[in-house]
Amino acid sequence: MNTPLSPHGAAFADSVSPGAAARLRVVLVGTQHPGNIGAAARALKTMGLARLVLVAPEDYPADEAYRRAAGADDLLGDALVVDTLADAVADCHLVLGCTARSRRVQLEEHAPRQAAALAIGRAAAGGEVALVFGRERTGLSNEELQLCHAAVHIPANPEYSSLNLAAAVQVLAYELRIALLDGVPVAEPVPVHPDEVPASHAHLEGFFTQLGDTLDAIDFHKGRAPDSAMRKLRRLFAKADLNEQEVRLLRGILADAQRMARLAGGGAGSLS
Repeated sequence: MNTPLSPHGAAFADSVSPGAAARLRVVLVGTQHPGNIGAAARALKTMGLARLVLVAPEDYPADEAYRRAAGADDLLGDALVVDTLADAVADCHLVLGCTARSRRVQLEEHAPRQAAALAIGRAAAGGEVALVFGRERTGLSNEELQLCHAAVHIPANPEYSSLNLAAAVQVLAYELRIALLDGVPVAEPVPVHPDEVPASHAHLEGFFTQLGDTLDAIDFHKGRAPDSAMRKLRRLFAKADLNEQEVRLLRGILADAQRMARLAGGGAGSLS
């Protein structure tokens, strides 16, 4: 049956911005059951999405994945398989982690519809966007959530909130589809000066690594565990939406702080 799922009707199909859709990727981390990978590929294809990234899947490739894909074999064949979440999102400008509440890593939280609007807006502006889903039993680790800019929470029935991985992917894929149909601009993005390009995930992670090293060098933590401070600093800089020039400026300041720390310590140690 080919009845449109959207009330907009088939006429709206041409209004979907192919450029925005092409900049969206769904990332599955540590998936344990290959059938869920296939079902997720099917969920994406039904909503007009095509980019699937697999981070260290436990059993893949597998026949069960292709059986559950039900015709979305092309998505599985094109799926990128990488070792770490950092590899999967290195070039992204927005990373949304799909997770349950009550995590130690406090992130700004969005409902699926809000998250979809945010994702489509960033993709329409030319940015690469990732929606990240964790393992079936344990979800995303705290370390993996720290690589996300914000969290997405599906408000399921609190008395029975267990949601299959592929079903969660379908919920977000549907909301992305509706956001695309609901008026994403199809005009070409306004050219951006090279220095004003939003910082990629890899650039930000390089900055956070250098920031952590610098705080250690100046004894900022004074014996306290650094995790809490770094989580708060990550949230602060995520809100700033830094561009590449701003990241270079901040890293220059950190480099000078490291140099002064070495001079104050008599040149002992080596910091990068």
